[in-house]
Amino acid sequence: MQGGRGTFGPGRIRLTIALAVFTVLAAAGAATGSTPVDVVSGPVHFFFPSFGEAQPAVALAAPTTTAAPCQPEATLRERAAEVLIVGLPNVTDGSQALAAEVTKLGVGGVLITGPNVQTRAQATRLIADLKRQSPHPLIVSTDEEPGRVTSFGHIIGYTSSARRLAATGTTDAVRALARDQATALSAIGITLDLAPVADLDGGPSTGTIGDRSFSADPAVAARYAYAYALGLADKGVGAVAKHFPGRAKAQGDDHVGRIISTETLDDLRADDLKPFSDLIGQGIPVVMVSNVDYAALDPATPASMSARSYTLLRQMGFKGVAITDSIGMGAVNQRWDWAEASVKAIQSGADGVLTTDGKFARDMVHGLVVAVQKGELSEARLNEAAGRMIALAGGDPMAFACQPIDLPKLQPPP
Repeated sequence: MQGGRGTFGPGRIRLTIALAVFTVLAAAGAATGSTPVDVVSGPVHFFFPSFGEAQPAVALAAPTTTAAPCQPEATLRERAAEVLIVGLPNVTDGSQALAAEVTKLGVGGVLITGPNVQTRAQATRLIADLKRQSPHPLIVSTDEEPGRVTSFGHIIGYTSSARRLAATGTTDAVRALARDQATALSAIGITLDLAPVADLDGGPSTGTIGDRSFSADPAVAARYAYAYALGLADKGVGAVAKHFPGRAKAQGDDHVGRIISTETLDDLRADDLKPFSDLIGQGIPVVMVSNVDYAALDPATPASMSARSYTLLRQMGFKGVAITDSIGMGAVNQRWDWAEASVKAIQSGADGVLTTDGKFARDMVHGLVVAVQKGELSEARLNEAAGRMIALAGGDPMAFACQPIDLPKLQPPP
């Protein structure tokens, strides 16, 4: 064999293989009573490997799969309803028309206030009926602060104001007080308390905030607000820090009409934002955004309706649920109706829209749906808001709105 071209060179091997194949085909034809022509009715192509050259490997394509895009289980209307937290004026029984209407609509949450509460047993029954009638997990909120803002004080007991508690007691005592309140509220069915107040206020006790604030000192207010939030969380009641970015010495009452804070952004960062910053770092799950206009952010628009306010909140590291103060307050309602305000709030970055009167819920849902259909409100933005709200309620945000939501949890002190 010389250079691969001797007796068993490539040419001789090809001929041998060809003859062998032809013999096999002929034999097969004879065995079946057919001629080779019958067996091979078309051109026959033989592959003769070249032993003198390496053959390139044939790469097999890896199988590819394309995951189907996530489709929310909830309809557009259901997702729109999920972002609402509504009050039930004078409703004391789950069979009443307004209670039946808002739960059938599928609102994300309800607000239980003093007029809804007659006795412990009655309030417990009302809340149980609302939860049972709701098509998905329901946020049941109330406004129970230390002092004069109370919905259940006549049942669970009244307390001193936040200002007095901070001035005369320890943070441990405030946490214990909130824990006792949460024990009673949770037993009745409350899941979220619109407290603590994180605003700074050292003015008259009867002011819009006044003695609802723990202190005018940012560090003191932050410590006591955190203690109160911890006490609620100890018994499974969610806490809400309010009213972001702080009342900032604004004069007047936003329940009645428009008011404005003239402080600069540096002023806000030096004082009013500090308690919120601390609470965000400690894992507060929900923040309520104020209805005050802030010259430093958006001088013609309440913070609750301003994208700049929500941007500032998220820039501070907040990953939880941002809700508006009630859009029925004069500062909002004198400029936008309930449907318009709902759309504007969600567009701007709110996750939940609060109103004390659920009779407007149907209009609010309709406004949100139409805004998405017209392209005025991003469906992705609505999905994000609905996902956070259903997560807060204890539902599945991925199934409901295709949102992988992981809400912050209040962290205990080190």
